[in-house]
Amino acid sequence: MMPEYGHALLCLALGVALLLSVYPLWGVARGDARMMASAGVFAWLLFICVAGAFFVLVHAFVVNDFTVAYVAGNSNTQLPVWYRVAATWGAHEGSLLLWVLLMSGWTLAVAVFSRPVPADIVARVLAVMGMVCAGFLAFILFTSSPFARTLPAFPVEGRDLNPLLQDPGLIFHPPLLYMGYVGFSVAFAFAIAALLSGRLDSAFTRFARPWTLAAWVFLTLGIVLGSAWAYYELGWG
Repeated sequence: MMPEYGHALLCLALGVALLLSVYPLWGVARGDARMMASAGVFAWLLFICVAGAFFVLVHAFVVNDFTVAYVAGNSNTQLPVWYRVAATWGAHEGSLLLWVLLMSGWTLAVAVFSRPVPADIVARVLAVMGMVCAGFLAFILFTSSPFARTLPAFPVEGRDLNPLLQDPGLIFHPPLLYMGYVGFSVAFAFAIAALLSGRLDSAFTRFARPWTLAAWVFLTLGIVLGSAWAYYELGWG
């Protein structure tokens, strides 16, 4: 039943992301402070739902649940546990889920650490982040679910993780790289919020700058680690 719980959490996350996309903007249009403040609550709910789904997938890898097609295709019982955890993002479906997890994390961070920013701006930014999250969640649910089953017949052994990915680089490189990639969605959200508000001034640049710098640092670290991994794994350089 655990994979079904994971799928249900993703469905719930999509619903929350859609609410985050619409309700705070409605509050901005009405000048309703409580509706604008609801964006922070939705950001918490979104992160909790996506983190819960991600935990379910990690658990499936750790316990070798080969009734899950994604686990059966990217792990086996001989794989060390740290590579089983990293295999969670070792292929298409899991890497998309990691992407959405990090995006929901950035969304929550904006909600928590943007208290000096005017409420209408935060509401617009979080609404844009919700729209982006909703798009990725819909893509996962309709085309790339990591919780698809192999039932009624399931293998007793998995196909194993790609040997090129059985490296410590897999543990650190994708999460750091994705933190950088996804982090720039915050700068995008501030830019769209500025366009929506009609106030194209330096204030938005000032608000977005710390987030952009943080994303840049993560992206740089991810690229550096990825370059080192590619150098000794594939031999280019």
